[in-house]
Amino acid sequence: MRTSKVAKRYAQGLLEFSTDSGSTTALFGEMKDVVNILKSSRELNSFLQTPVIDSKKKIAILGEIFKNFSVSAQNFISLIIKQGREKQLQQIAQAFIDKVETLEGLQKVSLTSATQLSAANVDAILKSTNLVDAKQKFDLQTNINPNILGGYILRVGDQQVDASVRSKLSQLNKEFQLN
Repeated sequence: MRTSKVAKRYAQGLLEFSTDSGSTTALFGEMKDVVNILKSSRELNSFLQTPVIDSKKKIAILGEIFKNFSVSAQNFISLIIKQGREKQLQQIAQAFIDKVETLEGLQKVSLTSATQLSAANVDAILKSTNLVDAKQKFDLQTNINPNILGGYILRVGDQQVDASVRSKLSQLNKEFQLN
């Protein structure tokens, strides 16, 4: 899912505030909680999406849900709702998390394969490419997609290595159509 410009701007504002106030770590954890809660609750998402409910009610309910959060996080969530951006709360929180991880040098690595890979295979794939910097920390997410037929797709940040059988077959098909 692409991050909207609005989400990036709000996330950047929160990052600058948290850096100045020294509360980046606390807000990072709280924004992770926001993302996890919103991912797991369809009802809460529906509630935030509904334009019929006024912002004061939304602020009150989210204030109750996130009552254990810091004052900064609660004020930030209230600001988002007052500005009519509650539909993008999850995206904003995720953009903040991504910005903090980038600032800390954490690489997001996604490895998709047709079947479950052994730890040795995963290590071999990661070592075979120069996309993953071994000196930096990275967060590896493995996905299984039988539609790729075999091989793997490695995605690091905005770069991708597609070594899947499906892409090779597709490439061969295009070459045959040209000839």
